[in-house]
Amino acid sequence: MNEKKYLKWYNKVGYGSGDIAGNVVYALLSAFVMIYLTDTAGLNAGVIGTLMMLARIFDGVSDIFFGAIIDKTRTRMGRARPWMLWAFFGCAAMIVAIFAIPASLGDNAKYAWFFITYTLLNAGFYTANNIAYSTLTALITKNSAERVQMGSIRFIFAFGTSLLIQTVTVKGVEFLGGGAQGWRAIAIIYALIGLAANTLSVMSVRELPASELEDRSDGEEGEEGEGADKPTARESARLLLGNRYYLIILIVFILTQVFTATLNMGIYFMTYILRNANLLGAFAWAINIPLIAGLVFTPAIVSRFGQMRGVTVTGYAIAVVGRLGVVLAGYLGSVPLMLAFTALASIGMSPLQGTLNALIAEASEYTYLRSGRRIDGIMFSCTSLGVKVGGGVGTAMAGWLLAASGYVAKAAVQPASTISMLYFMYLWIPAIANAIILILLWRLDVEGANARLRAELASDAEA
Repeated sequence: MNEKKYLKWYNKVGYGSGDIAGNVVYALLSAFVMIYLTDTAGLNAGVIGTLMMLARIFDGVSDIFFGAIIDKTRTRMGRARPWMLWAFFGCAAMIVAIFAIPASLGDNAKYAWFFITYTLLNAGFYTANNIAYSTLTALITKNSAERVQMGSIRFIFAFGTSLLIQTVTVKGVEFLGGGAQGWRAIAIIYALIGLAANTLSVMSVRELPASELEDRSDGEEGEEGEGADKPTARESARLLLGNRYYLIILIVFILTQVFTATLNMGIYFMTYILRNANLLGAFAWAINIPLIAGLVFTPAIVSRFGQMRGVTVTGYAIAVVGRLGVVLAGYLGSVPLMLAFTALASIGMSPLQGTLNALIAEASEYTYLRSGRRIDGIMFSCTSLGVKVGGGVGTAMAGWLLAASGYVAKAAVQPASTISMLYFMYLWIPAIANAIILILLWRLDVEGANARLRAELASDAEA
């Protein structure tokens, strides 16, 4: 039996464009904030790492908070769209503020400026925007194939944006005057692009009515009618922590962000080991173009094999082989081989990127099928929670390791301890993270669990 279709092609493309907005914030921060703070603002990498880690404490609270708030929201625009729209204005303001630390401030004041703006961005505005955006996957369609297509389109925009930012930012900063002036100007440009893309995405889709979302296909409605009480915070937490698939996806999200955060230390690896900072653009192409190509074919591959799990597991097995190849090529000093294995690893990672939101929607359905309670917003908090905890841990760890290795900002030659640490951070940590993710994906059989629950519900209804 064919699933009902809810979306036109322009709804899917419009929705996907929202990740342009998310990634002008995320890619700029993850790839360049550390080198901006150390080499332009003159701050210590270890202190920065500690401040980032402290900021994640607030993030952990805000993710669950905003997820619960979205579940309780009722407006003409729906549950998630208002939060997605208005929160990005704060994102735009904070990303500019982070890259506009006044040079006249003392070091302590600079650290305070960074900590306040970084915390407001991540624990507040970015959290609200990102959770709302991810939650829309479950609120605008119930068709699993459309959810996979939306995820693929979304991440095509995400990696395309990341590619452009990593390719043009260094030269863009130089073109706009260099130093503090150049960083401030590039942040303003990216913020304006993000505002336009986010608004377009919000206006491109409509949320389904509650009556449409509450059909469990067992001949009965769930408990979430318009007049029903929403789950309390304690009940939502119980349902969330009782869903093992949510916990697996959360850990996968954290590890993918640790992977990305350490890989984004590539600007240091290119500068001090490969001796050419502009190679960052070449590696960005080797990462993102195969990812985008893989995402284009992910919906068809998933449709062909029927389930997401087998495709993602096979993909990540390829990704692990690719990252181990990067390690070998890195120690051999062969840039062409590093680029080739980087591309192979990215192809293997693409199926998970295209299906991750659909897998979260399946995990949310798992809770609903078991309990009759909808907690889509808080369920999708794992996207923001995973991004920020993983990104925070990864970036903080990078700062701590860099400082511990004796890194000297702008030095022509770094100490041998720093060179060794850069090899470990850029080559080994991503490979280890991918291997752990592969093990977790093997256990992520949420589609099979949902199929069994639906069969049981149908059998009970017939009885």
